[in-house]
Amino acid sequence: MRKHQIETAALEVASQVRAVEDSIEAALAELAELQARMVHARGVTRAGMVTSHRAFEQLGATTSALIMARGNIAHCHVALVDTQKTIPGLRTVAIGDEGDCPPSTATAGLRVVA
Repeated sequence: MRKHQIETAALEVASQVRAVEDSIEAALAELAELQARMVHARGVTRAGMVTSHRAFEQLGATTSALIMARGNIAHCHVALVDTQKTIPGLRTVAIGDEGDCPPSTATAGLRVVA
């Protein structure tokens, strides 16, 4: 029962981390598209560079902050992987020596131990 709760909680966290990573990537793509549309609109409307520059600065600051958030969530992901190694029931268990995994023909007699 407890092992199942631990595995479920870990899966929920992992799924949410992936969802956040995907959301950040999608937002970066949307920001890039917005920037392209702003450049096009400025050209079509012949708005002055100085007049529209503040909007471009704000968009650039938003993009920079989101790029920093992307790196932060990536580092969070790495920290969670490291944390996983310390939680009973989620740790990877090694079988045999320190070499490569046993060949697929040598599976008889192996069992998972947590």
